[in-house]
Amino acid sequence: MTKILIIYTGGTIGMVNDAKTGVLIPFDFEQIKENVPELARLDYEMVVHSFVPIIDSSNMHPDQWKILAELIKSNYDEFDGFVILHGSDTMSFTASALSFMLKNLAKPVVLTGSQLPIGEIRTDAKENLITALEIAATKSKGKAVVPEVCIYFDNQLFRGNRSIKYNTEKFEAFRSPNYPILAEAGVQLSFFHNDILPVPTEPFYIQTKFDANIGVLKIYPGMTEEVVYAVTRSKVKAIVLETFGSGNATTAKWFTDALAEAIENGKHIVDISQCQRGSVQLGMYETSSELKKMGVISGYDMTFETAVTKLMYLLGADLTAEEIKAQMEAPIAGELTK
Repeated sequence: MTKILIIYTGGTIGMVNDAKTGVLIPFDFEQIKENVPELARLDYEMVVHSFVPIIDSSNMHPDQWKILAELIKSNYDEFDGFVILHGSDTMSFTASALSFMLKNLAKPVVLTGSQLPIGEIRTDAKENLITALEIAATKSKGKAVVPEVCIYFDNQLFRGNRSIKYNTEKFEAFRSPNYPILAEAGVQLSFFHNDILPVPTEPFYIQTKFDANIGVLKIYPGMTEEVVYAVTRSKVKAIVLETFGSGNATTAKWFTDALAEAIENGKHIVDISQCQRGSVQLGMYETSSELKKMGVISGYDMTFETAVTKLMYLLGADLTAEEIKAQMEAPIAGELTK
C-alpha cells in the first residue's frame, strides 16, 4: 500500500473560529480528518506528524526548515511521498528552501494549505488536501511522477521555487510567473512531464545549514543615500537588490559607489527584478552595465522568495565568493532560466 507522510505545521487549513473572540485559533489534525471523511476512502496508508506547537507561517524560520528536512530524511525510505500542510503566507519561502536542502530528491514533497479554514462550508481546504495526497502518491513505472518540491493550490501544481503568493482574497492564491505549471487537476490529473524535473539517480541527502544574515534593498525613484548606506554598510553578508525592469538602477555616482564599496568589503549583491515576469539581463542597458562591471550577481528570473532562500543556503555552505556567484547564477534545483 502507498504510504504518505503528512506533516502538519499549522496555517489556515487547521484553524477554527474561537466562539468568544471570533479570532482564528489552531486545532489538531484529528479534527481535520473529521472534517474530511473522504480521506478514509483513499487507498493509502497515511501517517501524520504534527508540529508541537503548530505555528503560524508568519513565524516560519530556517530552524523549522531544518526540522522539515530532517523529518523527510528520517522517513525517506519508509514513505512514497510527503505532504506538508503549511500557512500560505510563507509557503513559497519554505518550498524554495526545501528545494535546495533536499538533494537528489526522488519523491514528491507537496506543500498545500487553504484560504479558508477546513471547517467552513465553502472551504478550499478539502480539495487542496485530497489532491495534494493524490499527487504525492502518483507513480509511473514504479517511480514518482513529480520528484520535486512543489506547491498545490486551486487545481494547479507549481514548482515550489518558482511560485509566489499573489492573492489573499481568492482561492487562486499562487502563481508561477516565469515557469509553466507542473500539473492541473480537472476531471483528471494532467501532468506536464516535460516541465517536471527528472528522477535523480544519485543517493538522497540533505544540507540544512543556513545563514540568514542578508539584507534587502528595493530601489525606487528619489531614494536617499542614507537609505542605501543603511543597508550596504550594515553587517549583512549579502544583499538582494530589487531593481527596475531587466535589472536597471540609477546611475548616480553615490549609488554605484555604495554598491561597489559593499562588494569590496566582501558582500554579495544579487540583482533581481521588481517585475514578476521577465528576467534580469545585466549590461543590456547602460543603467545596468555598471552593476555588471562591479561584480553584481544576476538573479535572472528568480523570485524574491527563491533569491532570499538560495542566498541563505549558499552562505551556509561555506563556499568561496566565486563559488557563490557561480551557483547563484546557475540553476541547482530548477529555480532559474538563463
